[in-house]
Amino acid sequence: MNETERDAGRSALAHAPLAPVFLALRISLHTLMVLLAGFVIVRAVIASGATASWIVGLAVVLIVSYACGAFIVRGADVTVQRGWLALVTIEVMALTALTADAAFLIFPLFFLQLHLLPRRWGAPIVLLTTAITIAVMTMHSGVHLGGVLGPLIGAAVAIVMALGYQALYTEARQRQLLIDELLAAREELAREQHNAGVAQERARLAREIHDTVAQGLSSIQLLLHAAERDSSGEVLEQLRLARETAAEGLAEARRFIRELSPPALEGQSLGAALARLCDTSSGASLTVTFHESGDPAPMPMQLETALLRIAQGALANVTQHSHAHRAEVTLSHLDDWVGLDIVDDGVGFDPPQAHTDAPPSASFGLTAIRQRVEQLGGSLSIESDAGGTAIAVGFSLEGTER
Repeated sequence: MNETERDAGRSALAHAPLAPVFLALRISLHTLMVLLAGFVIVRAVIASGATASWIVGLAVVLIVSYACGAFIVRGADVTVQRGWLALVTIEVMALTALTADAAFLIFPLFFLQLHLLPRRWGAPIVLLTTAITIAVMTMHSGVHLGGVLGPLIGAAVAIVMALGYQALYTEARQRQLLIDELLAAREELAREQHNAGVAQERARLAREIHDTVAQGLSSIQLLLHAAERDSSGEVLEQLRLARETAAEGLAEARRFIRELSPPALEGQSLGAALARLCDTSSGASLTVTFHESGDPAPMPMQLETALLRIAQGALANVTQHSHAHRAEVTLSHLDDWVGLDIVDDGVGFDPPQAHTDAPPSASFGLTAIRQRVEQLGGSLSIESDAGGTAIAVGFSLEGTER
């Protein structure tokens, strides 16, 4: 297992269910090394031989250097880790040369070598350490079966356990990565279901408004128009005022229906949808033209929908309140930016007073545009005077999911 795979595994298993198991194994290995080194010290003190002080000193040095590696070197560079492993190996071999009791330390040393070294080097280094240990044991007590089989069996057990540990580690890492992918997919599915539910509810509300409020206002408008023909004087003027009020209410209801209905982006680009919107917004007294510049770049559906809604709201205000004769809608594309401009030659208004002095419907339209821009982190500029109004919005495409 290389360093990149090991780092990826640690990140994936940081909160995995098997993380306590791997932590317990690591603590057990550290505890075994310290206890065996302590056993060597106790045996040296009891024996009180000529080399007892050397054995005790070297064992203490081993414990200190091992502790430094266990708590400090563990998160260091792989070169530092392997340098620490070489130092610990040399100390264990030197301690084994002084006393046969230190031969037990090679068992936890095997696990360190197999864990910190690449797989192609781990087993050969373990076998080399075993051969050196057998040679040193032969120097202490001559050639005997236990001195040969003990290190060999320990090496075989360590290799088998290390392979099992690595297989378990790899399996746990892959399972955790799969769980993370499933959780991410579930969250994405939940978002899509939420968006679909919102779209369905908006479509339902649009149908309800169309079938009730809009149809009712249309009927009222027709009845009032018929009543005008049979009236005169002050009554006629009041009926005309009532009919105009109903007509304005009908226009607002239709605008709400356009706002609630799903955007007409299926099967066509944003530019085509905006061009069609400009054509439908043109009338006897208003001409709306569309321009598109730059190469269109893929953008999220949420952003395309927002741009279409902004254009709908702005043109609705132009149609109902600006008394304009001409309006232009421009969609601009750059590498990582998209902009939309709506300009008319109407009577204009005072932008700072848009929320107070402007007609309620116009104020609401501008508020809706501002909210859409803020929700997507875009920029909004509104300029207006007696010669007309210009609304410009812009959105960055950097970091967006396309």
